[in-house]
Amino acid sequence: MKATEAKLLDFLKKSPQFVIPIYQRTYSWSAKECRQLWDDILRTGRNDAVSAHFVGSIVYVEKGLYSVSSQSPLLVIDGQQRLTSVTLLIEALARSLGDGEPLEGFSAKKLRNYYLLNPLEDGERRYKLVLSQTDKASLIALLDQHPRPKNHSIRVETDFEFFKERVAEAKGELEAICKGLAKLVIVDISLNRDQDNPQLIFESLNSTGRELSQADLIRNFILMGLERQPQTKLYEQYWRPMEVDFGQEGYATHFDSFMRHYLTVKTGEIPNVREVYEAFKLYARSPKVAAAGVEAMVADIRAFAGFYCAMALVTEPDADLKTAFHDIRELKVDVAFPFLLELYADYASQTLSKSELLQAARWVESYVFRRAVCGIPTNSMNKTFATFTRGLKKDRYLESIQAHLLLLPSYRRFPPDDEFQRELQLRDLYNFRSRSYWLRRLENHDRKERVPVDEYTIEHVLPQNEHLSAQWKADLGRSGSAFRRPGCTRSAI
Repeated sequence: MKATEAKLLDFLKKSPQFVIPIYQRTYSWSAKECRQLWDDILRTGRNDAVSAHFVGSIVYVEKGLYSVSSQSPLLVIDGQQRLTSVTLLIEALARSLGDGEPLEGFSAKKLRNYYLLNPLEDGERRYKLVLSQTDKASLIALLDQHPRPKNHSIRVETDFEFFKERVAEAKGELEAICKGLAKLVIVDISLNRDQDNPQLIFESLNSTGRELSQADLIRNFILMGLERQPQTKLYEQYWRPMEVDFGQEGYATHFDSFMRHYLTVKTGEIPNVREVYEAFKLYARSPKVAAAGVEAMVADIRAFAGFYCAMALVTEPDADLKTAFHDIRELKVDVAFPFLLELYADYASQTLSKSELLQAARWVESYVFRRAVCGIPTNSMNKTFATFTRGLKKDRYLESIQAHLLLLPSYRRFPPDDEFQRELQLRDLYNFRSRSYWLRRLENHDRKERVPVDEYTIEHVLPQNEHLSAQWKADLGRSGSAFRRPGCTRSAI
């Protein structure tokens, strides 16, 4: 490893090309991080007493697996977010400058030919920074000033527009912007693949910049150490389709949760939400998984990700199952997903029929809703669902699920009809968390065509006054007394 201090623009100018490997996460800086970078540049550029502003490190592989000459592209291990954001800012600044040069060396032509492009090269080698997947096409289109590609990168486009607007607003301070850019300083860290361990270094850098998700760390753990051909195969055949299924925004917000549920299914243990990556490394290194090989493991993750998207992200093609999963999602019972994932896996392998999966999903829904109405604490449900399938007999699947539910003890119990009916009459359902779910299910019970009630409002149809007139009491009868308790009301949609 070699580490030296360098001005960011000098670093960009002398380097032939930066390539983001396929195992790296996509560009993910939001307006918050871009705003911080912009404010730092403008503040530094305005103050002649400030000689430099440190923006972090750029870590890359200099020699080894990917290099064929001293002018080979540099594979970025850490620093993609900073490099991409500065590239977007320089492009926005170049467009604003036109033929002007507010500071020596900062004309539009020089900005592009020094820091954005390799003007004597063709193809991908023409660009100083080559991102991965949809990010790559979007950045190239920006630098070439072409229309955005059909499947464009949301973050690349949004952040470019952010910098473009900031530069336009600061039209009278172009010199300050240029000075600020010139003062940006980084730590230039080059690695030798034969001597350094990029994965360990990558993990140690997780405290700098935008924090890496557990999914980012897992993907890098799987792919970083592979030779280029199997690395590309695993990414394009398995990992990239998962990213597409989750979507650009959904991948960042849902994949960590999915991986936690997946590990719960595979190990029977629920990983701490902040330690999913550590749990995954233990799982991947277990004798059984290691013996099967990395491709078998990634293929299995890909399959289960598809099951999760079907249930949690509304991609289920079957209408009946899609409705059942919608009802479960509305109850906000994520802890049930490990059990549901295993059921869906058996459905996919035809161990469980569609009707059996549908019935099992409805039992989960009933179990969760009944317990909520009966006021039973929810803190035991994660373990209940995590270990549910251990005692099932899959040759008598539905029967064993039903037996298991009915035999759950004490605070883990499935409330029987009499308890549920009693509590339903007493529960303050107007202020109930699942009120909308309950009313929607009542409205659509046994209907052939579902009634969309999402935009309905709730109106009182009975008074909440405890001192009702004799006529009201007579009309309501004894069964209406529960609805006149303080804080309770019967409602309709």
